[in-house]
Amino acid sequence: HHPFRLAFPRGGQTQLTFGLVSVLCRRTMETGDRLPIRGGETLASAMKQERRWRSHHPKSSSSSSASQSSRGPLVMGFLSCLAWLYVAGRLWQDAENRLLLSDLLQKNSGHLPKVLTVEDKLLNLGCKEIGRKTVEAEMDLTLAKSQGYLRGNVTSSEKKLLAVVGVYTGFGSRIKRNIFRGSWMPRGDALRKLEERGVVIRFVIGRSANRGDSLDRNIDDENRQTKDFLILESHEEAAEELPRKAKFFFSSAVESWDAEFYVKVDDNINLDLNGLIEILESRRGGHGLYMGCMKSGVVISEEGRQWYEPEWWKFGEAKSYFRHAAGSLTILSNNLARYININSASLQTYAHDDTSVGSWMIGLDATYVDDDHLCCSSSRQGN
Repeated sequence: HHPFRLAFPRGGQTQLTFGLVSVLCRRTMETGDRLPIRGGETLASAMKQERRWRSHHPKSSSSSSASQSSRGPLVMGFLSCLAWLYVAGRLWQDAENRLLLSDLLQKNSGHLPKVLTVEDKLLNLGCKEIGRKTVEAEMDLTLAKSQGYLRGNVTSSEKKLLAVVGVYTGFGSRIKRNIFRGSWMPRGDALRKLEERGVVIRFVIGRSANRGDSLDRNIDDENRQTKDFLILESHEEAAEELPRKAKFFFSSAVESWDAEFYVKVDDNINLDLNGLIEILESRRGGHGLYMGCMKSGVVISEEGRQWYEPEWWKFGEAKSYFRHAAGSLTILSNNLARYININSASLQTYAHDDTSVGSWMIGLDATYVDDDHLCCSSSRQGN
């Protein structure tokens, strides 16, 4: 922007380099001063004046570079101050929150326990009180059952019955039932008189898989005529359900009649009723009696064979059943039958009803009575 003229000596070989011109231009732009070159001056005289000017103004040449180099630390210092202020603010806010929470805990420390136990939590939720009432109700129910407060067809007689005899039967066994009614089992008025002596006899049967069909209607019609059935409403009558039928029979019998003994009889034997009554009379008042023709036997583990036991592996390497009363005739005293009634939902059943009943007796303080008169081969009981 400042025109100047460079004069070279006549005949001289002086060469002006691009670097020198760049230096002169840069200097002019940095300082904003004019180069001390006037028209008609040579380059040599201009360079001398430049050196003299630098010697008289040393600070102005370095001030611009110093100002630029000092901007970086200033910016870093400013950012550091901002970061410090942010951290200090957060710490102050956290301190205020901690102080507020501390005040709240101190105010509430007198109302709540320092450590809440499981009992405290259950109490707050009301679960502990509900659990206590449930236990009391179960105890009252058990006591009521043991004292004879039973639902169903409870006998009107204040004296405890001697026995309730349940004869297993099926939908297709009407001919057998009629044979029993004409032989060892009383019917009509004779059946009522036997009950007055303390012995109740009933045919035991469940319901059809198709509720209300002709099978159920036929049983209902027959029962209206003979009045000698104990119908298990909650049991489905089927051959594979015999173990569960034992649970339903003893439970229903206990709830319907209060007796010294509960007797399960299959419909494939002719029962010597008078001989059975004599045996039971001699045992009246006995506690925890498990009576029958006691036996054990080999556990059948081969599927497809008769008497196959799906739970065979539970009986150990010997594969032998524990001692139990044979299925044709089983007798339980009152307290053992009540045990089945109370715990029927949790009792394990096996493939056969006699081994199932025997398994329920193993863990009880039961007295096993093995009486030959209760075996099918006995002269007292005919096949």
